[in-house]
Amino acid sequence: MQVRTRHTPTSGVARLVLAPAEPVLVERSSLLATSYGVGVDARVKGKGVRAARCTAGPEGGWVDVAPPLPGDLHVLELDGTAGWCLAGNSWLACAGTVGFDPAAPPLRALHGGDSGFLNYAFGTGSVVLGCYGELDVVTLAPGELVTVDSGHVLGFADTLQCRLRALSPDASQSVRTGAGLVLDFAGPGLVLTRTRSPRGLATWLRDNGLSPRG
Repeated sequence: MQVRTRHTPTSGVARLVLAPAEPVLVERSSLLATSYGVGVDARVKGKGVRAARCTAGPEGGWVDVAPPLPGDLHVLELDGTAGWCLAGNSWLACAGTVGFDPAAPPLRALHGGDSGFLNYAFGTGSVVLGCYGELDVVTLAPGELVTVDSGHVLGFADTLQCRLRALSPDASQSVRTGAGLVLDFAGPGLVLTRTRSPRGLATWLRDNGLSPRG
């Protein structure tokens, strides 16, 4: 799978160029278009993701995916040496050689026994992430520390030291959504962050009477 992006950084669209008979997993609601002859199976049961499998025909093909919120795209290349903890609402597509496990040990250490706001990607190949707003990469030197609100975390490698904690002991918290929680990171390593938080948008809409739920 080759990934070609356009309309970044404000309204990114990713084109996944596939070899003959090559499969790719995509987030179902992000599917924008395919070349003629690409098969789509929306009955795939991915762990922690709402996936559809798109398979190219005998001459190859392409699949376009786009996130529901405006912003940048990031293509993560997994080489099999490390897994990545990803915001569950950031995943758009990945090669068929990439797997997910929301109960992987790195996430159990953060979420406990509950399903949480992060998912775990492993294997080899490309992973396409939708970034609400623009992408910021925080580069941590050995021993350097940073705290990031959970809603602004896009992803980080499982080799990075990380701790999940409450922003304030008096505030409500949710491991499922990340509300009221922050992540402390210790270097060396990279943390992918996004300049806008989907949860922050939902809160703003609700507080201003614009949420469909009131």
